Amino acid sequence: MGLVVVLVLGLSCLLLLSLWKQSSGKGKLPPGPTPLPILGNILQLDIKDISKSLSNLSKVYGPVYTVYLGLEPAVVLHGYEVMKEALIAAGEEFSGRGNFPMAERVNKGHGIVFSNGKIWKETRRFSLMTLRNLGMGKRSIEEHIQEEARCLVEELRKTNASPCDPTFLLSCAPCNVICSIILHNRFDYTDPNFLTFLGKLNENFRILNSLWIQACNIFPALIDYLPGSHNKVFKNFAYVKSYILEKVKEHQASLDVNDPRDFIDCFLIKMEQEKHNHQMVFTLENLIATAVDLIRAGTETTSITLRYGLLLLLKHPDVTAKVQKEIDSVIERHRSPCMQDRIHMPYTDAVVHEIQRYIDLVPISVPHTVTRDIKFRNYLIPKPTTQLTAM
Repeated sequence: MGLVVVLVLGLSCLLLLSLWKQSSGKGKLPPGPTPLPILGNILQLDIKDISKSLSNLSKVYGPVYTVYLGLEPAVVLHGYEVMKEALIAAGEEFSGRGNFPMAERVNKGHGIVFSNGKIWKETRRFSLMTLRNLGMGKRSIEEHIQEEARCLVEELRKTNASPCDPTFLLSCAPCNVICSIILHNRFDYTDPNFLTFLGKLNENFRILNSLWIQACNIFPALIDYLPGSHNKVFKNFAYVKSYILEKVKEHQASLDVNDPRDFIDCFLIKMEQEKHNHQMVFTLENLIATAVDLIRAGTETTSITLRYGLLLLLKHPDVTAKVQKEIDSVIERHRSPCMQDRIHMPYTDAVVHEIQRYIDLVPISVPHTVTRDIKFRNYLIPKPTTQLTAM
């Protein structure tokens, strides 16, 4: 009987809290669909195709509206014009990163994707500058890509033109390019350590897109009190981070501050330069989290684009024939393609852009938060309200 009373009281408190949060935002946040207590608007969204759900809601409520993800409101900015107005004209106010309990458990505020404030600004600035400098160094990023493209072609030749699923190979190639820049090391496609490392990344990518993980991010209590696939995510990330840590230790033992070889070397040098800075951004924990973020982002987006690109070219043989004709005309068969060829291959360039447009790889960007109370299109959006941007 006592347990029943506790449960009833707990649910009543949650219900009252939900109603208070929703009513306290009236007159400040943009209008939107009526949320349910506790659940918010979750039942009105198709989590498997949330982009379509947000698009449909924008036809009813306009380009700026509010949805509730559980107890928390999120302001949706739908369409190019409103996104430009918010992210460009008011970029500083809309630059905060969204609240991701799963990511916070893994990275603890470090890295480049889910960090905030000074850590995000400094890490992002350093990463962009370092990658730009590495691209112009003694061995450019373009050369790494050319080498990996040759290796990928050789692996595909081994199939002897028989049917195959290229998914795995199309993950190996971009991952190797990123690893050569971050770790100064490319791996053979049969390397057991590389296969395990890539397998953990791919498994996490699948799990993190599941309904359960979305539920964990909306209701963080699920992470602590219920079993589920989130525990597998934590276990996989622990392996990936320990693998990167081993590589960092190898770099520390062979570091030449006058001749940095890759991203890790550059970060280690920056760590030494900033070691007396009390607001430490360049730490070992941030190095590991940033390296994992760069490898994950570079591998997933590129491999998916390549896979869909092949599928679309198979579906449209007339387009494929025109692309092949242009390749044969400009590059021929005696050398690797390079970025300078792009201006001489307008049709191929257009096809690549059309593939990216068609597959709509990232229909919704990483959720942001507003960094201060802001008036936007006659609405008052209080800090730190989450914002979702969608085209």
